[in-house]
Amino acid sequence: MARRRPQLFVVLLLLCAVEWQLSYIVYLGAHGYGRDASPKEHARATESHHDLLGSVLGSKEMARDSIFYSYTKNINGFAAHIEEEVADEIAKHPDVVTVLESKMLKLHTTRSWDFMDLERDGQVLPDSIWKHAKFGQDVIIANLDSGVWPESSSFTDDGMGEVPKRWKGSCQDAVKYGVPCNKKLIGAKYFNRDMLLNDPAVVGANWTRDTEGHGTHTLSTAAGRFVPRANLFGYASGTAKGGAPQARVAAYKVCWSGECAAADVLAGFEAAIHDGADVISVSFGQDAPLADIKSLFHEPVTLGSLHAAINGVSVVCSAGNSGPYDDTVVNGAPWVTTVAASTVDRDFPNVLTLGNSAQLKGMSLESTTLHSGRLFPLVDARHAGLPNCSQYAAAECGMGTLDPAKVRGKIVVCVRGGAVPRVTKGMAVLAAGGVGMILANDRLDGEDIVADPHVLPATMITYSEAVSLRNYMASTGSPVANISPSKTEVGVKNSPSVAGFSSRGPSGTLPFVLKPDIAAPGVDILAAFTEYVGPTELASDKRRSEYAILSGTSMACPHVSGVVGLLKAARPEWSPAAVRSAIMTTARTQDNTGGPMRDHDGTEANAFAYGAGNVHPNRAVDPGLVYDASADDYFTFLCSMGFTTGDMKRLTAGKFACPAKAPAMEDLNYPSIVVPSLRGTQTVTRRLKNVGRPAKYLASWRAPMGITMEVKPTVMEFSKIGEEKQFNVTVTSQKDKLGMGYVFGRLVWTDGTHYVRSPVVVNALA
Repeated sequence: MARRRPQLFVVLLLLCAVEWQLSYIVYLGAHGYGRDASPKEHARATESHHDLLGSVLGSKEMARDSIFYSYTKNINGFAAHIEEEVADEIAKHPDVVTVLESKMLKLHTTRSWDFMDLERDGQVLPDSIWKHAKFGQDVIIANLDSGVWPESSSFTDDGMGEVPKRWKGSCQDAVKYGVPCNKKLIGAKYFNRDMLLNDPAVVGANWTRDTEGHGTHTLSTAAGRFVPRANLFGYASGTAKGGAPQARVAAYKVCWSGECAAADVLAGFEAAIHDGADVISVSFGQDAPLADIKSLFHEPVTLGSLHAAINGVSVVCSAGNSGPYDDTVVNGAPWVTTVAASTVDRDFPNVLTLGNSAQLKGMSLESTTLHSGRLFPLVDARHAGLPNCSQYAAAECGMGTLDPAKVRGKIVVCVRGGAVPRVTKGMAVLAAGGVGMILANDRLDGEDIVADPHVLPATMITYSEAVSLRNYMASTGSPVANISPSKTEVGVKNSPSVAGFSSRGPSGTLPFVLKPDIAAPGVDILAAFTEYVGPTELASDKRRSEYAILSGTSMACPHVSGVVGLLKAARPEWSPAAVRSAIMTTARTQDNTGGPMRDHDGTEANAFAYGAGNVHPNRAVDPGLVYDASADDYFTFLCSMGFTTGDMKRLTAGKFACPAKAPAMEDLNYPSIVVPSLRGTQTVTRRLKNVGRPAKYLASWRAPMGITMEVKPTVMEFSKIGEEKQFNVTVTSQKDKLGMGYVFGRLVWTDGTHYVRSPVVVNALA
């Protein structure tokens, strides 16, 4: 026994050492070969990765054991489970662009297409982009998300032709209940090696099947087939469809239990690009913006999307759900289209009737109702907690915080927010014997309310309504109320407005580029769902529905992905930048009353909330002019950021070198204009390319408040398609109006038929 103790001690030391290892991505830029490289070239790239890591570890065999992804198709690099000291050492190697620790990214979690004028009352309009694009026929949309529920009617292949021959993808699942392919769902792959190293318990099986619902919902929003009579418990009943119903789809499962490991995400990007996707939809991202410009390549979506753009693949990303605060937008690289969330003109209202006959308007998607002829006792959750529970904790209505003796048979008033999910609050009330729940906004949440599929009669009310409720409860010793059943209401005025949760600019990482780019429907969106879990995604929810109503920039993103798919079908010659430009310059900033789009609190929204405006697909198919950009434009932008010629040679496999004098970052040929640090006068340069008939365009503008603005030339005449012309915008600060922060204006080029709109945003410092 004495002899074995040292051996046991050594084993324990080794186990402890392993625990200090982390997943890192070693990014080497691009390969010298193209998308059609042979397996031998891919194998040589893998060997070079083993050699590189082996030179630091001291053993090629150890390198093979450590590397769990070798990116060999379009991204050059590898992911390895190594110690921090090894990562620091390999970062010094001259062939390495950057080394980033693999961290977790978070998921950003029918009527909408009618609201965007693709159809009206089920009829396709004459000028609908659906007709121009043949409903997205044979465009391929890839979705990096939580997988897919293949049995959904949204993914049937009835009447679809053969899969495009250019497609290289497949359905890889080999386990029981894996995802099969058909002519609609033409690809399904999973990536979990990084997740298995970091949190293996969340990986239930090696499959692409969606056990959460998020991936199925987003993929069907982008490109689901027409499915009549779709609804959630009777709400939002109608024909469900995606933006590009005739497009092919592929699911890449990189997210597990709501989290997406960075190395898995990068592997998903590489596969989607190599397989032949035209559009990649990404409804997840970091919790918070990157710290600074230097950390731009420390994030997998930025890296993967850059390689997609280089290969002509459009990438659409959600902006994040950290609004309404400024500087919260994520996925802000200029080569992606970043999407904010807006409302549609549909609500699910119900009425809270108080004992004094006052009626307060709320919202819900509950599947059960109260007896309409009774008023039920009301209790404030703050005063209904268990003896060992603080009022603060009880107010949030977490599981196990409420006292059944104080709650049974009553409607419970819970506060919105905190660490407890909204539908979980209702489950806690039901478990304690409550018959109904009121979710009351506080001052911070204001007037922004959303509908949730609660398990008991429930409603969410605004802050002003919550004040009225609490005043009533304080006025009587026996407060009572009833909650009416919810209904589906369309034609809601002041729509669209910006969702309160939608993340806002400016981008602290890249303030020279306006983000988000565009807003799209992201509130109460009906789309396909998994039948593995209930619509609340909670284990205790035994209800099942083929369709669910969800909210988030996750839902807004695939709306734009679908529109991008339509534009790819209608205008296959356009670059990803041209497609983004067409979407942005044709967006609208008015609501359905003709007034300016509003924010969640009723105030006028600005470009940091909605980018260029709310997406208007029918206009985007014929924008007149576009702000185009190539891979070289993005490389030059990186040079302007401070990347060296050496960095760019690695990034482009020696195909690009920085110019002797890099232009200002504000001069990237982008459809919006931002001058984040104006000192006196600055001139910004842009180029416009004609994609329509020959025409003469005239410039008009509204300068931001406190700014003098001049455009030269003011007239540009285009004689042929593809012709490109340059213009300058000069902005000058007015000395008596400094310190106002960011101010907003607009530039419009028009030939009388087309209106090419660009937001202009300036922050004058001197």
